[in-house]
Amino acid sequence: MPDLSNRIAHRVDRRALVHSTRTALAAVVSLVVARGLGLPEAYWATITTLIIMQSTLGAALEVSEQRLAGTALGAALAALLATYFGSNMTVFGLGVFAIGLICVALRLGQAYLLASVTLAIVMLIPHTRPPWIVAAHRFVEVSLGIAVGLALTALWPEAEPVATPAPSGPHSE
Repeated sequence: MPDLSNRIAHRVDRRALVHSTRTALAAVVSLVVARGLGLPEAYWATITTLIIMQSTLGAALEVSEQRLAGTALGAALAALLATYFGSNMTVFGLGVFAIGLICVALRLGQAYLLASVTLAIVMLIPHTRPPWIVAAHRFVEVSLGIAVGLALTALWPEAEPVATPAPSGPHSE
């Protein structure tokens, strides 16, 4: 039986430890701040922070811009549509279609995916609050996650990108 502890120790170097520490710290800070603000779905801030932390500062800025634009667009359209039409499947489909056209017209690129996800979260998941409040919370939660991720990425930059471990299988080491 091969000695797995040697293989694992070889893969866990200082860079991986630093990256894991930065990411964990950012995730916890994001969660603490979101909960401190009383946001009902604080996990969205944390999820956003986790996504942002996987990039260098330059890449994180681009991802963050797209996330923010998409979330704002999706939240605004979802609040409007859900207020007047509820969780209507046809209206939801038309909303996703409209978001696609708006993103192309405004050259928002990846924002289309994020706007559509926000639209789905606000329109399709049952909530006890009015849609505009749910949409506003979603925007604030994502914005908070972006802010924490960018702040920590700027204050504690990654030395080099962390390579993800190669999948183990019959063709690996």
